[in-house]
Formats: sequence, C-alpha cells, structure tokens
Amino acid sequence: MPYDPQCHHRRSIRLPGYDYTQPGAYFVTIVTHNRMPLFGEIVDGEMRLNEYGEIVRAEWFRTAIVRPYVVLHPDEFVVMPNHVHGIVWIVGDDNAMVGAQRRCAPTGCAPTGATITTWRAVGGATPTNVIPGSLGAIVRSFKSITARRINDLRDTPGAPVWQRNYYEHIIRNEEALARIRAYIQANPERWADDLENPFRNPKPW
Repeated sequence: MPYDPQCHHRRSIRLPGYDYTQPGAYFVTIVTHNRMPLFGEIVDGEMRLNEYGEIVRAEWFRTAIVRPYVVLHPDEFVVMPNHVHGIVWIVGDDNAMVGAQRRCAPTGCAPTGATITTWRAVGGATPTNVIPGSLGAIVRSFKSITARRINDLRDTPGAPVWQRNYYEHIIRNEEALARIRAYIQANPERWADDLENPFRNPKPW
C-alpha cells in the first residue's frame, strides 16, 4: 500500500513483514556517547537547543530531502540534551531503489504484540550488515553527518558523538502511534524523571 500523506500520517499504518526497507513506521531513539548533554538544556519544561542541537534537528529533517522514501513530521521528533526520539516513516517510492536485495534486516523481527517498552538495541552499522535503504542505513547516515558537523564545529575530529547502537520499535497500529507521538511531545516536560537524565530525580523509597 503506497503512503498517502493525507491519510496514512494520521490513520493506517502498514508493515508488510519485517524487512526494514519495507514501508512502515519506526520509533527510534539515539543516545549520545556516555550520555553527555551535548545539545542544549531544558528550561521550564522546554528544550533550548544550542548550536549542536540545531545541527541535529536540521540533519534529521534533511534526511527526508535526500531520501525520497523517507517521510518525517515535526510533531514526531524531539532533540533532548543527550538523545533524540523520532518516528521514521519508510514509504514506497517508484524512483527509489529500495530493497533491491530483499532480506531480513540486521535488526531482526519484532515479536507479535510488541509494545512501546519492547526495544531492540541495534549495533553499530558497518558496510557488510546494513542494507541500502533500510532503517539501519538511515540512522547510520544521520549519525555520521551530525557527528562530522559537530566535530568540525568544536574542532574535535573523530571524537565520538553518539553511542554505537540505537533503539527502534515497530509501530503497529494507531493506538501505538498516538501514544508514541504524545510521549515524544511530552519528553521535555518529563526530563527531570527521564532515564537518560544523569541528574534525574531520585525515586522515593
């Protein structure tokens, strides 16, 4: 089923199998190296991006410009001090050579009934284990260009910016889409209790 921006952004999601070059919606989380707060700070429940955070945001949406089979929406992405959350839509495109050698992507297959708390940590991408046009290739490219631009700006060539892995979750239905979109939008307000926050509020015992 081809992606219709007037219909499928808010309504039906289709994931025909677990080939990660196939049309589908994926919730992705990418964390900075050693969870360092590189991208700005939370002030009064709102994220204030610094120059590195602005690079990350710009390159996320640039992905949809350079890859015609990717659709991204502003209300489905957030840059936090030390991580990003976003929904990546891989869609059909007659002009894109997506999945020319179709096989199960290195992330593997999601179990039936997966929920927002069911995650796979996907290891560092290499030329031998990432299929062109797959979710892994999309994330690898995003991480590479943002790291290079940030390191150019801070004069730290080759320094790690991101963790070697990332987390992804297949979005299976409208209920999950609504829940994840709300989670993304509310993330800055919940920073004090965020598991990625090294200074999060301690749990009362």
